[in-house]
Amino acid sequence: MKNTDTAVATRGRPREFDADDALAAALRVFWTRGYEGASLSELTDAMGITRPSLYACFGNKEALFKKALDLYETEKLAYMQTALDAPTARGVAERLLHGALANQTSSCDPKGCLGVISSVACGAEAEAIRAEVVARRASSKAAVVQRFERAKAEGDLPENIDPEALTNYIFALFQGLSVQAGSGTCCEELGRMVDTALSMWPGR
Repeated sequence: MKNTDTAVATRGRPREFDADDALAAALRVFWTRGYEGASLSELTDAMGITRPSLYACFGNKEALFKKALDLYETEKLAYMQTALDAPTARGVAERLLHGALANQTSSCDPKGCLGVISSVACGAEAEAIRAEVVARRASSKAAVVQRFERAKAEGDLPENIDPEALTNYIFALFQGLSVQAGSGTCCEELGRMVDTALSMWPGR
């Protein structure tokens, strides 16, 4: 059930808006422009609300971004948890890479990765946002490392494989897909990149 909030319009009359729709619109702006590149005017225009309504419902810009990041992780990165449940390390890699590929080849969403865009482009004044993004990425990486360590212990990965290095390789591929998709690389070429990476997988 969607969350509908009542805020005060510019002329003092109550104004209702759908908070879920407004947050989804804010996510698209942040995803396209990055945290610093997204102005409050762009955000309120896309969300269809006034600045007082934004502050009343979501807090300041930083709080809004964190809520948008939560939505991004829930809706766009859901494949991360599903991947960890795969029975083999190769299955984990397949689900991770194909999930990332699906995001980058979607015709409905902006290209690139919200986390990469917002962490790389952050200046000193937005260091808290960069730290938030980096911390979330580190948490995701740690979960994958743990899963690959288990795979190694079970003999599903060769003894000479470093689970942390293998995880970093996967995340580097994520970033490569994001950058190339953002620069206009076609879906077919992105798919070949994923297929090539999987063809060199060290395990079963």
